[in-house]
Amino acid sequence: MKRSYWLTGLALMALATAAPAQAQQRDQVRLGWLKSLTDSAIYIAIKKGYFTDENIEIVSTQFRSGANMVVPLGTGELDVGAGSPSAGLYNAVARGVKIIIAADKTRSSPGYGGSHLVVRKDLVDSGRYKSLKDLKGMKLASSGPGNSAMATFYYALKSVGLQMSDISTVNLSYPTHVTALSNKAVDGSFILEPFVSAAVAKGVAVRVDSDDRIDPNHQLATILFSGKFAAKREIAVRFLRAYLRGIDFYLGALKDGKLAGKNAEEVIAILIENTAVKDPKVLRSITPSGVDPNGTVNQAS
Repeated sequence: MKRSYWLTGLALMALATAAPAQAQQRDQVRLGWLKSLTDSAIYIAIKKGYFTDENIEIVSTQFRSGANMVVPLGTGELDVGAGSPSAGLYNAVARGVKIIIAADKTRSSPGYGGSHLVVRKDLVDSGRYKSLKDLKGMKLASSGPGNSAMATFYYALKSVGLQMSDISTVNLSYPTHVTALSNKAVDGSFILEPFVSAAVAKGVAVRVDSDDRIDPNHQLATILFSGKFAAKREIAVRFLRAYLRGIDFYLGALKDGKLAGKNAEEVIAILIENTAVKDPKVLRSITPSGVDPNGTVNQAS
């Protein structure tokens, strides 16, 4: 009996001394992201230890848009990118740059259009804007050239017989969209939550349409792998396994177009910890974005 206790004590000592060494040996994955609400599944996977379970350590860098991740993904400086597909991405792939669209990150599932087309409130109040046709001649803010927001503009304009040449666009980071609307530097914007709700609450913008109505199941953003990372199949699979667990938990927070499901309060706490939104009331009021439960990409989109 004494020998048994002695051996158990040695085992516990070994575990205690081995733990720091094991932590140092985790595989680092260099991640580029926007640090937006659409990164919810990644925040969850980090917070709940899903990546740790897969022996992965996330080392992150924040970008303004997915388009800015294309070059570092192409060179292998980044392993994984979490952002919008863009013309820059497709052009890079056409030139032979190895970048892989690996999984869904955000889509405009019906009822979960977390991205909205907004117009300045004063333009709505004055009657300058009454319908999508009135976008003609307006300056609209986007997040980057040739990205998914531009595709939404295209479909919105096409639905009323207008073309991209009928508007002008300016590329701004999402947090500055609200400021630009407030300063009347732009007439409208295609903007993500929670900035949509912030602009509306501030009284500077009105929601006029949402991406889930303009282009249902629009593949707004994806998980991108550099060619070098994708070639490391074993760790790439481990990354996706942890990420899909994050998606599953996130979907458990959704109900009736809001963060109101069984996991909502825990997800809200995680979002407060990781994003600029610190008011739980705001997070309960927003329209969260959709994502495929299996991480499957809408290839047609």
